Amino acid sequence: MKKKIKKTGLAVLGVALLGMLAAWIVRDQIARHRRDLFSPKFLRRLAALGHMAKVEASVDNINLMRDFILWERKHTLKERAKLIIARMEKETLAPNSPGF
Repeated sequence: MKKKIKKTGLAVLGVALLGMLAAWIVRDQIARHRRDLFSPKFLRRLAALGHMAKVEASVDNINLMRDFILWERKHTLKERAKLIIARMEKETLAPNSPGF
């Protein structure tokens, strides 16, 4: 009986450690995508915009995208960022009630 409890405890500890590692990796990837938004490489900026197109709308994310538009030189990426801002602004202004 004690061996079973010990094995179960070790298994739970292992799963908890794996969960913490996964959370750390996800947080690191999110931070990396935000940093890549201002990368000197076109494809990294494009990939970062793809990531930003999927993230939840927030005031911070809208402001980040506005800063990106001011910084970006490529017209195509600026236009993509403007579409992302429009989507985020629409989400933040939309009522949260299911009846709407």
